[in-house]
Amino acid sequence: MANPLFRRLTLITGEGAARALEESRVIVVGIGGVGSWAVEALVRSGVGSVSLVDSDRVCVSNTNRQIQATSAHIGRLKTEALEERLRDINPGCRVTSFPRFFTKETADSFDIQGADFIIDAIDTLQSKLDLIEVTLAAGKKLFSSMGMGKKLDPTLIRTADIWKTDGCPLARLVRNGLRKRNCHGHFTAVYSKERLPMMEAGEAPAEEGVAFGGMGKTVFGSAVTVTAAAGMVLASLVIRDVYARFNP
Repeated sequence: MANPLFRRLTLITGEGAARALEESRVIVVGIGGVGSWAVEALVRSGVGSVSLVDSDRVCVSNTNRQIQATSAHIGRLKTEALEERLRDINPGCRVTSFPRFFTKETADSFDIQGADFIIDAIDTLQSKLDLIEVTLAAGKKLFSSMGMGKKLDPTLIRTADIWKTDGCPLARLVRNGLRKRNCHGHFTAVYSKERLPMMEAGEAPAEEGVAFGGMGKTVFGSAVTVTAAAGMVLASLVIRDVYARFNP
C-alpha cells in the first residue's frame, strides 16, 4: 500500500502511480522562487527521493518568493534550509543536497543518469543551457522554467515544447543558445507571455532591471504568486507524467 501520508493524492492517481512516485528520484536545479516551491510540491506528493542543487545562501531579498527564506534562515545555505523543511514534511523522503553551481564541469557530481526527472529552475543562461544539453544527452525527462520575473498574473503561465514557445524573452535566448550548440532535442518549458506596461512616472519601467543592493547585479521584480505557480506547474508535470503511465 502507498504511504498513508499521501492518501488524498492516491485517491486520484491510484496505488500504482503512488508507488511509482515513491520510487522516483527528481533532481531540482535552482531552488529559488520557482524551484523551492516545485520541491515542496513534489515531497508533499510522495516523491521518494529529491536532490537539491543550488550554491546560494538565503538573503533578505529572497523573502518575498522563496519558501525556505525566513528571518531565521538568513545566511544559511538554501539547500540546507530547504532540506530541513522537507524532512519535517516527510521523514521518509531521501533528500540529497548539492550546495554547488551547475556547469558542464560539475555535471558528473549530480548523477543525472540515476534520476527519473530533472527540473530546471536556473536563472543563469549559461548554466541553464549546460543543464539542458547534459540532460537531453542523457535521455532524461526534463521540465524547464523560463523567465518568471516581471510577471504578476499566474493564470498566464503556459507549457509547451521549447521550440513552440513564444512571447518569452528567456525562452528565445534558450532556443538561440541551443541552436548555437547544435542541440535540437525536445523538452517541456513552463513560460509566460505576460508583458507588463510601463510603471508610474518616475519609477523604473517594468521591462528594465535595477541595480540591487549595490552589488552591481541586475535583477528584475518578482511576485511569489507567479514564481510559486510556476513551481507548482513543474511539479505537476512530474506527477502527471507518472500518472499517465498507469492511467492511459
